[in-house]
Amino acid sequence: MKLGSHPLYCLVFVLFFIVSAVYDCTLNFRNNENPTLLGVLNGKKYHADLYVRRIPLEEVPEDEAECSAWLHKLYQEKDAFQEEYARTGTFPETPMVPPRRPWTLVNWLFWASLLLYPFFRFLVNMVSSGSSLTLAGVILLFFVASMGVRWMIGVTEIDKGSAYGNMDNKQKHSD
Repeated sequence: MKLGSHPLYCLVFVLFFIVSAVYDCTLNFRNNENPTLLGVLNGKKYHADLYVRRIPLEEVPEDEAECSAWLHKLYQEKDAFQEEYARTGTFPETPMVPPRRPWTLVNWLFWASLLLYPFFRFLVNMVSSGSSLTLAGVILLFFVASMGVRWMIGVTEIDKGSAYGNMDNKQKHSD
């Protein structure tokens, strides 16, 4: 095996020349909620907590064996964060809630108005055309498309996730 052919080596090589830090993110949902895209489309609200920490690239070892050990230790820390979250409902450090910024809303409104204008113009033309058959056809088309998208998303949902790392599951298998 050539030195530069290992994916981990390539990742570290790319990181040292492009970015200055690695961001470790852990996302948990409160009350053991399992969010789904279909739930979001149906308007269900999910409450999430995100833990982000910046790891300067100088702390990431360059040697493959050292990097592997460092990564293993990082995932052990993440497991400890997950256990702390499961026990207390919060991450170990002081939570920070970022301030809301109006720029996000202004940006969304700009792009929504720019991209949705042709759609609303089309709807106005359909309604003002006076043809009941055309209007019924458009409504039926939107209804069928909406139901089709919801069906396709429902097909992709996982009813039962992986039990890898679940302590209860490990105890059942060891008995």
